[in-house]
This record gives sequence, C-alpha cells and structure tokens, in this order.
Amino acid sequence: MKVGIIGLPQTGKKTLFQILTGNEVTDAAKANKPVPGAADILDSRFNALKEMYEPKKQVRARLELVLLPRLEPETIAGGDVFKDIADMDAICHVIRAFEDDAVYHASGSVNAWRDFETVNAELLMHDQIFAEKRIQRLTDEVKKIKDEARQKELALMQCIQQHLELENPLRLMALTPDEEKMIRSYPFITRKKMVIAVNVSEEDLGNRDLLDRFAQSCDAQAIEAMLVSAKVEAEIALLDTVAEKQEFLEALGIEKTALEVLTLLCLRSLNLISFFTVGKDEVRQWLLRQGSTAPRAAGVIHSDLERGFIRAEVFSFEDLMACKSEAELKKTGRFRVEGKTYTVKDGDILNIRFSV
Repeated sequence: MKVGIIGLPQTGKKTLFQILTGNEVTDAAKANKPVPGAADILDSRFNALKEMYEPKKQVRARLELVLLPRLEPETIAGGDVFKDIADMDAICHVIRAFEDDAVYHASGSVNAWRDFETVNAELLMHDQIFAEKRIQRLTDEVKKIKDEARQKELALMQCIQQHLELENPLRLMALTPDEEKMIRSYPFITRKKMVIAVNVSEEDLGNRDLLDRFAQSCDAQAIEAMLVSAKVEAEIALLDTVAEKQEFLEALGIEKTALEVLTLLCLRSLNLISFFTVGKDEVRQWLLRQGSTAPRAAGVIHSDLERGFIRAEVFSFEDLMACKSEAELKKTGRFRVEGKTYTVKDGDILNIRFSV
C-alpha cells in the first residue's frame, strides 16, 4: 500500500517525509522525481506485546511512503505529477500553517485554507479533464459501433462528470462492483483516500481551532485531518532514548508523535486493520483489509498457510492484557478456535493451524 505525500512548495513535506522514513532526500526530489521510503507503524499494542513475550525477534508492520514532486505551475502544466499521484493508494497532503519569515511562501502569504482549496481544485480539475476526454472518445466510438460495453461506460462517465462538476471528489460516489471494475485502471485521483497534515508552529500544536476550520469540509469530503509540527518532530527525532522522547512529548502536551498519528490515519483511510502473531521467537504485526476472513489473514503471513488453512486459534489484545497471560486467558474461556468464515478484527492475535 503506497501513500503519496504531496503539497505546495515550502510546506515542510520533505522534512516530514525524512522524519517518517529516516531517509535523506537526495537529488531525486530536486529533479522532480518521486522519492520512495517506508515508515514503521507505531502501535502501542505492539510495544505491550513485545514487553510481555520478550521475543528474540520483533517486526513491526510498515507503510510505504512516497515523496511526490511538489505541486507548482511547472509540474501541474506538465502533468507528470498527476501520473505519480495516480499510482498511489492514498494521499497525504501537507499544508503549511506556520509563519516563518525565513521560509518563503509561493503565494506570498500563509493561508492554510486557501492552499487546501487550491490543491483540491487542481485534483478535481485533473479528473474532470480525464472524464471529458474519455466521454468524447467513447461518444465517437459508439457512433461507429453499437457496443453495449462502451455504451455502459459512456453512461458511467457522464455520471462521473456530473458528480465532479458539483465539486465532489469521486471517493464520495457510490459505484457497483461492475462500475468499479470498469474504471479501475483509470487515473482518477479524487477516488483515492486522503489525509491532510496541517503543519503548524510549536505554539499551535494544541490549537484545535485550526483543525476545526477544516473539520466540516473534511467530513463532507471523507478526508482525515491532523495537526503536526515538522519542526518539533525533527527535534524529537534527534533525541537518543525513548524516555527522553516521552519526556519531551509530555512537556509539550503531545500524546502521540506525528508518525504514530499519521500512520494510524493512513491505515484507517486505506481500510486496513492490524493483527498480531506472538511467541518467544517473534512478535509481529500484520496489516489486513478490514472485513477479511481468517484464511486471508493466513495468506498475508504466507501463501502456504492460506492454501492449507485448517483453523485459527484467536484471542484479542484487550483480553490478553486484562488476563496478563495466555494461561489465565484460557482459563476464562476467551481463547477461541475459529474456522474459515471467521472475520478477523483489529487487534486479534492469531495462531494459524494448517496442513499442506
């Protein structure tokens, strides 16, 4: 699952990407090329399981992040930046809300709401242009050949065009499975899930009014939103120990780092949940599409486990923490055996039984 980080120039998205991934941004970004990276999913449940089992090996789930070329007249006119965005599964839009005389703003002044609307308008415009071109081509083809599949697609494209003209992103448009399949390969950007990260100064980290300004629009457009201070996160990243970082966070009144909040919002946007496998040898976190069954979860671990799936031994993270150990959990009857139809829940701990 790829999450593309986008934004206007001088928003702090490069700094945030470097903090999240630990990657230095090289000349690729300067050449307006995507910069790949990956971030660990920071989940307090994983930390608790690690402390309980003291495993020889620990593996967090990871989220693939890509720093995309900045949105500016040249990249927008060329169109390549939209191709890069279309390759992503979700988008994180970094918006500048901090004042700093040493950091210029392309529009001459800092206005987070204006920048939010500007980028959304560009993404909608991209999809409108594609829909218009596709409608024209299908119209010409249907005149020559009476093809039922093309006629159905033309009708769908016209509905899409009407939806976009109302300034509604396509992620709000309900589609049937057949319609989803019809446009799956098309580069519609507003179908993608979106998270906005409003980059603020240290003083504004607790300013809910800033986030509230976006709340109504974000809710209406199915966008997740968060506040972040890339400057503060960079300072946290320089601290050596977990204790020092925690002390720093508490002093600022920050409950979770940007990495933890952003990755959790991205997972929610992508409709992903976490499940765990545990033991003295390894504690590991896995990502799974919400609503998936136990055999599919087994397949995430290894294809052989899905193919030879027999059953899954299941207990929840919350029950384990309440009982303090697996032995006590079994005594309470909260250790279950589930079959092929079981739907895995967020926080489940699984042990797959299989035969190949």
